[in-house]
Amino acid sequence: MLSDFLVPDHWFTQSAGPRYVQLRQRLEEAIETGLLPANSSLPPEREIADITGFSRVTVRKAIQEMVKDGAIEQRQGSGSFVREAPPRVEQSLSHLTSFTEDMANRGMETSSRWLERGVFMPTQDEIRTLSLSHEDQVARIYRLREAGGQPMALERAALPLDILPNPLEVVTSLYEVLAKHGHRPVRATQKIAAINLEPVEAHLLGVPEGTAGLKIQRISYLESGRVAEFTQSIYRGDAYDFVAELRLSD
Repeated sequence: MLSDFLVPDHWFTQSAGPRYVQLRQRLEEAIETGLLPANSSLPPEREIADITGFSRVTVRKAIQEMVKDGAIEQRQGSGSFVREAPPRVEQSLSHLTSFTEDMANRGMETSSRWLERGVFMPTQDEIRTLSLSHEDQVARIYRLREAGGQPMALERAALPLDILPNPLEVVTSLYEVLAKHGHRPVRATQKIAAINLEPVEAHLLGVPEGTAGLKIQRISYLESGRVAEFTQSIYRGDAYDFVAELRLSD
């Protein structure tokens, strides 16, 4: 039982750091072992305080730390609940694939929530990266990507109009549409940076503001060497592991 698990005689020591830190670690252990499964509710703060002998201020601080980390979510009028973790995805940096293809290879269904899709005047970054003039327009698609029913990434792609004349044609896989028109990229460069999610990004991805994320900038090329796609994506840091194979050079 959780109440027995939280009795401090089993885990609390005066020399192991602040009480709220040790309590948070104990609650995290309860989640990891399945004693507190996803979507289950935590006991009220008063009850945890009674079990542990800690003050309610200490209990509240431990829970707030877990809310910040994204392990716990607080629902208005209902209490604190264990957040359901997204499926963990390991993505290779050695192969050029689309999000849809990546998830399909893992047997996961994908869906998208469209945030922007159409023809627009390009930004300065898009002009420079896609070698456009200031009079040119770009096809731009911006969407929230989901897999297994969980939000996974925000993906904003910009392409020259002769590469993607009609962005409304993209329903699921962008690369599938490009391949149909003979414009599928054959190679790409990616730049990855660690970030803390801004409020709007965090809200869309279903995590607390400031949660760790990954910002990935991809520039994709056609076989001719021309830049075909400029994509800026933000991934949930708790959902992705990017893996690269390295070989010893001669």
